[in-house]
Amino acid sequence: MNKLTEILANIFEGKLTTREDAKWLISRECNLWNMLHGASTLRTHFKGDKVNLCSIINAKSGSCAENCKFCAQSSHHSAQAKTYPLVSAEKIKKGYKHSVEIGAQGFSIVTSGNELTKEEIETICRISRELTSSLKPAPHKGNSYQSGVPEAQRSGATCNLPYLCGSLGRLSVADAKKLKAAGLSKCHHNLETSRRFFSHVCSSHTYDERIETIKNLKRAGLKVCSGGIFGMGETWEDRIDMALALRDLEVDSVPLNFLIPIKGTLLEGAELLTPQEILRTIAIFRYISPKQNIRICAGREKNLRDMQSWIFYAGADGMMIGGYLTQPGRSVEEDLQMIKDLGLAPGAD
Repeated sequence: MNKLTEILANIFEGKLTTREDAKWLISRECNLWNMLHGASTLRTHFKGDKVNLCSIINAKSGSCAENCKFCAQSSHHSAQAKTYPLVSAEKIKKGYKHSVEIGAQGFSIVTSGNELTKEEIETICRISRELTSSLKPAPHKGNSYQSGVPEAQRSGATCNLPYLCGSLGRLSVADAKKLKAAGLSKCHHNLETSRRFFSHVCSSHTYDERIETIKNLKRAGLKVCSGGIFGMGETWEDRIDMALALRDLEVDSVPLNFLIPIKGTLLEGAELLTPQEILRTIAIFRYISPKQNIRICAGREKNLRDMQSWIFYAGADGMMIGGYLTQPGRSVEEDLQMIKDLGLAPGAD
């Protein structure tokens, strides 16, 4: 039995991938293509052939006091990101309805800044209550949306309403409970990178503050979406450390982003990761967290280029569609066609 076969057998037996195993998986001894085949096998075994899709609305943009080096919305940078306060309830509802139309399984309200005001949290709670109590599924035929949605978008889209998620910065247990009672079922809060490397990315708040928020979300009974960004200068050890930390925190889904160097940020001169490095990174997370939802988000278009479809062979079972916070994605039609061409289909988390 070779090393890769042994690691896979241990995972199927319910054993955890160790740090030593993960280090071997990133070594030259481990053939990338064999590793990806194993990651694809794990995805199929634990997650099936469904791809969880989510969409977001940038509900409050710019003027962030934090100094995260990658972020166009930081007030410490000269990036030309749009700046506006919390948008209207009507705009958020419109974004939610769009997520229904494109067949997304999740919709996230995303706000800039480290922490919302009490008034902003109350506003989001009110909007969430209105969404969960009044919106109905779009008219459908069989098991696909039909309300004016193009054929490529209808393919495989279920008629269940998307779950509500929030990416709202630092939250106390009390505020997280309010949001859950109002209709949110999941909250997003990235670790961003490893504990060791975090201070190289941000110094205006700490890694432990992020850990605290994740634990507060779990204490409130919310599902947690937490991942990070790659290509900021971190090492492979940092990537493994982050994957192990997220496993220890028992988060429900792991969003993986790949740096888009944005002019005006401190990382504007960073080199893009290669497609092969990205695919190995995705696979490492599948080996370490075989049962979690692993979602590919910002940066896949620019960094992976023609190899975007390989994310699923590398072990991913979800992705963000319809664009990101300050950067556009590719069209929903193209993403859904890609999923269909692979013999996969949009499906529940």
